[in-house]
Amino acid sequence: MERPTGSRRLLDAELLSIGSEITVGETRDTNAGELARELTARGVRVRRIAAVPDELDVVRDTLAGALARVDLVVSTGGLGPTPDDLTREAIAAVLDEEPAVDPATADWLRDRFTRRGMAFPESNLKQAWLIPSAEALPNPNGSAPGWFVRAGEGRIVVALPGPPREMRPMWHDEAMPRLDRAGLGVEMIARTYRLHGIGESHATELLGEALLRAPDPQVATYARVEAVDVRVSSSGPGAEARIAAAAAVVEERLGRYVWATGATTWAEAIGRELATRAWTVSLVETGTGGAVTALLGDVPGVRRAESHAQAPDLDADADADTDLPALAERTRSGARCDVGLAIRASARGEDTAVSIAVVTPATSCHERRIAFLGGPLGRSRAALAAASVLLAALRDEHGARSRSP
Repeated sequence: MERPTGSRRLLDAELLSIGSEITVGETRDTNAGELARELTARGVRVRRIAAVPDELDVVRDTLAGALARVDLVVSTGGLGPTPDDLTREAIAAVLDEEPAVDPATADWLRDRFTRRGMAFPESNLKQAWLIPSAEALPNPNGSAPGWFVRAGEGRIVVALPGPPREMRPMWHDEAMPRLDRAGLGVEMIARTYRLHGIGESHATELLGEALLRAPDPQVATYARVEAVDVRVSSSGPGAEARIAAAAAVVEERLGRYVWATGATTWAEAIGRELATRAWTVSLVETGTGGAVTALLGDVPGVRRAESHAQAPDLDADADADTDLPALAERTRSGARCDVGLAIRASARGEDTAVSIAVVTPATSCHERRIAFLGGPLGRSRAALAAASVLLAALRDEHGARSRSP
């Protein structure tokens, strides 16, 4: 395989999830997402994520292709002792090296079985294999050591076990320190804006293609369950100034939708506003299946939360809805809290109509919104709408307001 000459920093990577249980849908792969997030935060661009079955030629060819493209390849899975665990064979084949049993690793494996009073299956010696370019990564949580492979010309392959309880400690305690010494990534500076009340497609439209396609700083949007995130990132000399300039554009075009920055959750944002004022809140929700309580249940200032079933065929514009501010006031005074929150949700065609009332010592508000989709997703979005109205009310200094879609 041809590789560029000279030393290199590890600036781009591909992730390889190995195992037929993944490709046939029996196991959900969570490893790749975790690794991608951590590498991105370290200034490594993840170029590709692939899942492959336990077939030697497929694993070998995928690994070879990745090494021809990027500096770092991280694989998970395929390190067991059975014939269909083929990660070691694939790496050895790509590098044209012959695996052999490492005596120290073999002794460690045998000791694990001895301590448990079990006979050592000779087939497990496969897990003690090494090739000249690899060193074993200890695995205190399982019987499959990993591999840290110097694949030539500064390229690295890290082979990790598939079970997350084994993968995570090996990645953090063994692989990452070695990668740092090898020159992992670059220092990244990033600023993230969390949006509500706007979809990702609308957000990208407002940001504009020129901003989103600019190579530096990078401006990217991400549709999360609880928000649409806009991340502005850069590295190297002048990164702070470049980020500040792009962030100013983001704030100008999307500022009215921003409710938090960084990785702040709704519970954290609302909890912070309550703590600043030393306020407590009581809430009552109807027709949401307890979604608001689930979203805000960890907020220390939530003193009481009630959830009621939705009455059949309740219309969001029925007379009961006009009493929602009074209900918010009753739950506030009944629980001797500073803030009362009342939510009522019901089906509206294929979507969910939600009404939200908030009463605080400084403000009162009553808003009606349409949450996209019905059922559990609609109820979840209704809860996010309630959190948005509550947070806005806590930050509001201008008195009562009422709004309908």
